[in-house]
Amino acid sequence: MRRKPSSLCLPLLAVLLTAAAEPKTALPPNEIVAMAQPGDWVDIAPDDLLVMTLTPASKGKPRRIVIQLMPAPFSAGWVDNIRLLARAHWYDGIAVVRVQDNYVVQWGDPHGEDAKKAKPLPPGLKMMTERDYVYPRSLPVDARLGTLLRPRNDVSHFAGFTEGFSFEGDGTPDSVRNWPVHCYGMVGVGRNLSPDTGTGAELYTVIGHAPRQLDRNIALAGRIIEGMEHLASLPRGTGEIGFYKTPQERTPIRSIRLASDLPAAEQPHVQYLDTGSDFFMRYADARANRRDPFFITPAGGADICNIPVPIRRKP
Repeated sequence: MRRKPSSLCLPLLAVLLTAAAEPKTALPPNEIVAMAQPGDWVDIAPDDLLVMTLTPASKGKPRRIVIQLMPAPFSAGWVDNIRLLARAHWYDGIAVVRVQDNYVVQWGDPHGEDAKKAKPLPPGLKMMTERDYVYPRSLPVDARLGTLLRPRNDVSHFAGFTEGFSFEGDGTPDSVRNWPVHCYGMVGVGRNLSPDTGTGAELYTVIGHAPRQLDRNIALAGRIIEGMEHLASLPRGTGEIGFYKTPQERTPIRSIRLASDLPAAEQPHVQYLDTGSDFFMRYADARANRRDPFFITPAGGADICNIPVPIRRKP
């Protein structure tokens, strides 16, 4: 014989049914970003943008990549070198030489290891040391998101954003170190074995899971903000660690220019969401704790690489 529900159970059942019927109203991250006001967006200066043009795809489709260079204080010497190399047109005619799945795409002089064939570098390049991988003083921080960003259990370790770029750091109020982090799309400076730190003539971008073991071991100089699909979709190299075995496999690079050196009609006008704005804080919280209808359980936190800074073309 089936029992009737007790009178104590009925109100509880009604509450549960009502809660299940109520629609979730929390906004997903992209809708929060779409609500940001014009004053919440920051223009990226043309001198901080690199425009890389590959040879067209098989059906003649143009392939253009836009890179935002790292702001000071990070990687300042390497970024100065990259500007110098771009203005000297040194990058024109080099190639994508390596594509390693779930790791990096790398470009540079295919003959860079052969002293007789290597493309001569322009004068005036700066030489950096390993100490320059880390900035040894406190930063002007836009957003340090506390418990949302939990890179380690060590309370002396922290993460945050400055001028639209993510960073990590550690130390005490009297002794602080900061460094940029290897997230998807970040652009780094290729190098040989230490003490070599690279000049900026050889660059790479991350196309897989964030290889955070590279942090503080290689200079980061910027990030790709447009056209990532043109690099991430390239055929994987069949040689050791993804290098191409033959010249025919490489993708030639027609040119790399600072946007400020391009004709006005060809310059990209790009903005990032101010990482010190209220909308960015709301966006970061929504990335770390999804509460919109598809999600069931908020995560309670996120790796800093899972909170990419929103980028848009200037309206």
